[in-house]
Amino acid sequence: MSNFRLYSDGASRGNPGPSGIGVIIKDKEGNVLKKISQYIGSGTNNVAEYTALIVGLEEASRLGIKKLEVLSDSELLVKQIKGVYKVKSEHLKPLFFLVKYIANNFSSIVYKHILRDKNTEADKLATEAVKQDLFKSRQVG
Repeated sequence: MSNFRLYSDGASRGNPGPSGIGVIIKDKEGNVLKKISQYIGSGTNNVAEYTALIVGLEEASRLGIKKLEVLSDSELLVKQIKGVYKVKSEHLKPLFFLVKYIANNFSSIVYKHILRDKNTEADKLATEAVKQDLFKSRQVG
């Protein structure tokens, strides 16, 4: 079992449309180590989900985390990363391969699909980010 959890979510108003990401990294006691809410421009919901995961993995790596549990309410994302579903969309393939590349920084990484009501914090950060305009991206904490 991992000592760290990464919650990620992407949001898009329209598909495609203004998009944002939300990321939260917690230690085993549930203490928040990092929160990220970032506007990422126009994109699809799936691109926002992948971007949130990529940003979260990069941040977890920067924090020196080696064992990580990733929790997302995107069933498509989790099943694609785990190899259950093939990545058919050409625009998602580079993001998929980037996730796999960054994952090499970890000695152990587990991906789990969770229900949206178990991912409310990351969802709120992603939704807030959609409301931000392009020049007001921010990091919290």
